[in-house]
Amino acid sequence: MKLYKKIVLMAVLGLSATSCLDLESQDQLADGNMWNTASDFEYFANNFYGWTRDFTSTVSDGPHSDWRSDLMTSNSFNEYSHGNNSVPTSDGNYTGAYNHIRRTNLLLQKAAGYSGNESIARYVAEAKFFRAYCYFELLQLYGNAVITTSPLDIDSPELTAKRNDRSEVADLIIQDLQEAAPDLPETLNTDEEGKLTKDAAYAFLSRVALYEGTWQKFRNNETRGKELLDIAAKAAKKVIDGKRYKLFYSSTLGDYSYKYMFILENVQSNPANLTKKDNKEYIFYRRHDETLSPVGTNVTQGCLANVQYINRKFVNMYLCSNGLPIEYNGQTNPLFKGYETATSEFENRDNRMKNCLIQYQQKFWNNADNNCRLTWNDEDESRALTMDASRIGKGSGYQNQKWATERKVKDAMEGYDYPIIRYAEVLLNYAEAVYERDGQISDEDLDLSLNLVRLRVNSKMPKLSNALVDANGLSMRDEIRRERTVELYNEGFRIDDLKRWKTAETEMPMNILGIKWVGEFQTIWSSASTMQKEDDCLIIESGRAWASKNYLYPIPSDQLQLNPNLGQNPGWEE
Repeated sequence: MKLYKKIVLMAVLGLSATSCLDLESQDQLADGNMWNTASDFEYFANNFYGWTRDFTSTVSDGPHSDWRSDLMTSNSFNEYSHGNNSVPTSDGNYTGAYNHIRRTNLLLQKAAGYSGNESIARYVAEAKFFRAYCYFELLQLYGNAVITTSPLDIDSPELTAKRNDRSEVADLIIQDLQEAAPDLPETLNTDEEGKLTKDAAYAFLSRVALYEGTWQKFRNNETRGKELLDIAAKAAKKVIDGKRYKLFYSSTLGDYSYKYMFILENVQSNPANLTKKDNKEYIFYRRHDETLSPVGTNVTQGCLANVQYINRKFVNMYLCSNGLPIEYNGQTNPLFKGYETATSEFENRDNRMKNCLIQYQQKFWNNADNNCRLTWNDEDESRALTMDASRIGKGSGYQNQKWATERKVKDAMEGYDYPIIRYAEVLLNYAEAVYERDGQISDEDLDLSLNLVRLRVNSKMPKLSNALVDANGLSMRDEIRRERTVELYNEGFRIDDLKRWKTAETEMPMNILGIKWVGEFQTIWSSASTMQKEDDCLIIESGRAWASKNYLYPIPSDQLQLNPNLGQNPGWEE
C-alpha cells in the first residue's frame, strides 16, 4: 500500500510540463542528495507510471480516443475527426513527451555512474520502457522526431537539430523495449500491482512493431514492413507462450463476462462478486481505487446510453452467431433479422453487441442513488431504468454501456483499473502480424490467438478459419480487422488503426449514421421524421473530411519558432 501511495504521489508531481527540449529547473532538484541508493532510483522511476494513457485521455477525448475516429460522435463535433483541426500555437502532447523523455534520460545518465548496477537494473529497465513509450507517442502523432538519449545542456546540438526519420525513432523504441524486458520481473508481488513486467515490455513491443510494420507496408515499403511485423509476431508469441495471462471469463457471468471485466472493482461490482484479483487479462494497467485514486473523470455518465453517438457502421461490424457478417458475398445473412423492430438487429449476433450496447426496452443501471444495483439479484429490477421511447430516441439511437458501472458510487469516483495493455490485444496483434507478414495465416495460429478472443462470449460461434473465409467469399484481412475493431471498441485504438492501415482517407469522410428509421422506430421515435437520412438511416454528422496531412498532427508553432529546423509536417505548412 505504501508503494501504491508513492506511485500516486509521483504521478501527480509528474503532470507539470513546459517546452519540448528546454531544460527544466525541476529536474535539477533531483540532483544533490539523490542517486545515492537503489531506493532513490526506485522513487524516481515511480514517477514514470503517471504518464500512461488513462480514462481521462482515452474514454474522454484525446489523441487516441475513439471520439477522434469513425466509430462515434456527439452533439458537438470533434474537430479532429471532422477534419478541421489546425496548427496549434502549443501542444501539450508534444512538449509533455519530451519532458518525460528528459526524465528517463536523467535516470539512465545517473545509472551509468552508479556502483552496484544489479541493484538498479529494474529501474533502468523501467526508464527504457517509458522512454520507448514516449517516443512511440511522438511517432504515432508526429512521425519524425528528434532523438535524444541524454539530458540536454543549454548548448546541446539537439536543441536546434532536425527531426530524425521515423524509422530511426522506431528502431530506438524497439531497442529500448528489447533491452528493458530481461531486467523486468516475470511476476509481481501484491504491493507491486500495476508495475511493469517482462510480458508488458514484449506486449508493448508487439503493439509498436505492428503499428510501424503496417504503416510501412501500406506505404509501399514492403521489406521494412515485414521485418517489423516479424518482430511484432515474435514478441506477441513470447507473451502467449509465457502462459501468465488469460482472457477474463466467469462461468457465473457467462456471456456477460466481457461487459463486467471493464468495471471490476474491489467492492461488489458484478453479479458474481468477482474482484480485480480474478482478472488475469490486464498485462499493464493504471490502478484506480475509489478512495486512493478514483478514475477522475465522469466515466459512467460520460459513456452510458446516448452520450456517445455510436456509428451504425460500427454496429454493423458485429457478426451474426453463425460467424458471418450481416451482408457477405452479395447476400444477406439468413440469421440476420433486419430492422422492422427496434431490437431485431440485435438477434442472433455476436454477444459482445449486447455487452456494449443497450437494446430498446432493456433494463439497465447507473451509479445514481435510485438507479443502481444494491442486492445483485432480482430485487434490483425495481431500481432499474428502462431503455424506453423517451431514451432510445436520442443521439444515434444506439445506446452504449461499455465502461458504465452499475453500483452506487459518486460520479468520477469509480475505482476500476484502466487497461493500458490487455491480453486480448496481444492475441489480436499476433494474428494480424502473422497474416500481414506472410500473406496468410494457418488455422492453428488463428486458434491460439484470435479465436480465443472471438469465442470468449460466443462459445457456439464457428471459429474464423481459412475454410470459412473461402466458402463464403470473405477476406481474411477484413475479418482480422473486424475482430480487432469490435473487441477494442472504446479503448483508444481505432483512429491509430485507420492511420496505419492507410484507410482513414476512405473511412473518416463517411457520414456518421444512426439507426435505420423504418418499422417500429418510425413510431417510437416519430420526431426523427424531420432528420436527414441516408438509405433510411439517420444522418448524425455530415461534412466530414480527411486530407493526407491528417495522418500526422502538425508541429505546434511555438516549437517551430524555438527550432525552425524541426520542419513542419507535410500539408501543414502555412
